[in-house]
Amino acid sequence: MTGTSTPTLHRAASVSDEADGGGRRRGPRRPPGLPWILPALVLSVGLIYYGIGYTGYISTLNWDGISPGPEHVGAHNYTRMLHDPVFWAAVRHTALFFVLTFVVQTLVGLTFAVLMHSKLKLAAIYKVIVFVPVVLAPAIMAPVFRHMFAPDGELNAVLRHIGLGDLAQPWIGQTSTALPVIMFITIWEWTGVTFVLYYAAMTQIDPSVLEAARIDGAGNLRTLRSIIWPELRGTTVALAMLGAIGALKTFDVPYLVTIGGPNYATEFLGTYIYRQTIPLSHVGYGAALSIVLLVVALLMALALQFAGREREGR
Repeated sequence: MTGTSTPTLHRAASVSDEADGGGRRRGPRRPPGLPWILPALVLSVGLIYYGIGYTGYISTLNWDGISPGPEHVGAHNYTRMLHDPVFWAAVRHTALFFVLTFVVQTLVGLTFAVLMHSKLKLAAIYKVIVFVPVVLAPAIMAPVFRHMFAPDGELNAVLRHIGLGDLAQPWIGQTSTALPVIMFITIWEWTGVTFVLYYAAMTQIDPSVLEAARIDGAGNLRTLRSIIWPELRGTTVALAMLGAIGALKTFDVPYLVTIGGPNYATEFLGTYIYRQTIPLSHVGYGAALSIVLLVVALLMALALQFAGREREGR
């Protein structure tokens, strides 16, 4: 029995040596990853980066988008911005829009998230109510708000009915109130996203930590400030990034409600690019505005991301 088992052991050892040694038998090689990402890579380069490059080329032209033989003007379209008062008004409106809408959405969304996280009664119904505006298309809601804030709209009718007729005014027809109306509509529309992200982040906090804080005598505000808010910093940075990029791209609500007016009071970078490119046929100048918008968006995203990493490192 020993004699018959020895050759078998030698054969097994030789097979093992072949598998582990220089003549190692390898399994089938996995295909490289490039063929799998190549279609998406081609689409990204072709549709996105080529489009950006071509827009940069158009920004050096004096062209209406139709006429043959456009005039090459170099950086003239960019220097033109420095002396364009409407452009700087659009920049101010965009910056103010971002700051105020972000702050209000953060406060309101965080308040809703804290209330829902505290096991509020009928919380499921409240969640739906808060999030419904997010799924409504601006093209549907814009006419409603335009009529609501009109001189003979529902808001002024309610004010007159309750004896506050002196406060009735053309909300979207004067420069002092048109921009706040656009901000109000945007806050109403997007606070649901802030609420959902904050609520999702709060559900990841260890309940035992919150319970220990309560046992130690920490009140609701102290728990929110010392435990919950530090855990939400990453979410806040992400929301700031989304808010900044969204503010730079703002177009639908101001265009559908006020068309950038009155007297450019609700002109944003997005609406100004459209105005220059389509109605005025200043395609070269509109392309230059688009490139500036892209650069500002990238810089803001990088700055916010860097700020978020700095806070996490502390």
